Amino acid sequence: MASNTLSFEGCNFLRQRLILSTLSGRPVKIKKIRSKDDNPGLRDFEASFIRLLDKITNGSRIEINETGTVLYYQPGMLTGGSLDHDCNIQRSIGYYLELLLCLAPFTKKPVKAVLRGVTNDQTDLSVDLIKASAFPIMKKFLGTDEGFELKINRRGAAPGGGGEIFFCCPTRQKLRPVQFKDPGKIKRIRGVAWAVRVSPAFANRIVDATRSVLNKFLPDIYIYTDHLKGSQSGKSPGFGLTLVAETLNGTFLSAEMSSNPNGSPDGPSVPEDVGKQTAKLLLEEIYSGGCVDSNVQSLACLLMALGQKDVSKLQMGALTPYTMQFLRHLKDFFQVMFKIDPIVKGEDDETRTGGEKLLLTCVGVGYSNLNKGLI
Repeated sequence: MASNTLSFEGCNFLRQRLILSTLSGRPVKIKKIRSKDDNPGLRDFEASFIRLLDKITNGSRIEINETGTVLYYQPGMLTGGSLDHDCNIQRSIGYYLELLLCLAPFTKKPVKAVLRGVTNDQTDLSVDLIKASAFPIMKKFLGTDEGFELKINRRGAAPGGGGEIFFCCPTRQKLRPVQFKDPGKIKRIRGVAWAVRVSPAFANRIVDATRSVLNKFLPDIYIYTDHLKGSQSGKSPGFGLTLVAETLNGTFLSAEMSSNPNGSPDGPSVPEDVGKQTAKLLLEEIYSGGCVDSNVQSLACLLMALGQKDVSKLQMGALTPYTMQFLRHLKDFFQVMFKIDPIVKGEDDETRTGGEKLLLTCVGVGYSNLNKGLI
C-alpha cells in the first residue's frame, strides 16, 4: 500500500472521498463500511458508482474484500470520452452525475455520457436542478459556454426508473479564479413542472398552486409543463417541480420536490401540496442567499480550491453539513484551507436581507489538467 494512502472509516461521504482521491492522485482505503449492519458492506448503488468511476479513468486499481466492508482505491488517469452507464435505481441519476461534474473538466477527452435510471426522486438532486444551478457556476470557472449540454431523453420517476439523459462537458487545462461577492436582486423565476404516467392536468395544478405563493413575491414567473407519455415516460408514475430564481448578477438559486414514489408508506402526493411546498423551499433558498445554491456549494468549493494560484472569493449562505465535511476533505487531500468570514450587515445596507451570509476565500492549488496534454 502506498505511503501517501489516506484511511477513512464508514460509508458516509464515500463519493467525496473517491472524487478527491481521483483528482489528487492519492490512494484511499475505506474500512468498516457498514460493518455493524445486518447487511454489511457496499450497497448496489455504491458499486454502480465505483463502476462509473472505473469507466471514466484508465489504470485505476480497485480492491474490495469479500464482505464489501473494505475498499482500496488507487486512482488512474482521467480519460473521459464517450461513456454509457446504467445507474442503479436505488439512487437517481443525479447521484452519479455529481461525479461527472467534478471530474469531467479534467479528463483527456471531453466527456459525452449517456446515463440511464431514475431522473427524479426525493433523495438526490434531479437532472433539472443540476442543469439550472451547477452549470452556471461551472461556466464561470471554466470560462466558456461551449460544449455544455444536459438533455433529458426520457424521464424516469422513482422507484422504477426508465429515464435516460445525455451529458456533455468541455475539458480545460486550468480553471479561472473567480471573485463573486454580490448575488444581486432576484429578477425572474423559471421552472419546470413534470408529470409522467399520470394525467397532464397534474402539471397544470402544480403550476397554479406555485403561482398562488410566488405571485406575491415577483411578477416575472414562467413555469414550463413537461408531460411525457409512452416510451419517454419511464416505468413509474410520478410528478414534481423544479424552480430556479435568477438574479441581476447571474446567480441561480433553485429548489425542487418530487411526489412520493409508487407504493410509498406515506400514500400518494397531492399536486397542489408539491407546488406550494416547492415555492416555500425556493423562498427559503432565496432567504439564505449567497452567490451559489446550497445544493452546489461543495462543487463551487472544489473549483475554487483547484483554481490557479490566485485568490478566489465567493459569498454563500449558511453552509450545509455536506459542504462542511467537503471542506475538511479538501484539507486532507489538497492541504487547502478556506478563510470563512461572516458578512455583517451594515445599518444603512438594505441590499443584504435574509439569513447569515459567509464570504469564503481561498488560494487555488494551481491544479493543471495533465491528461489534456497527452492527446
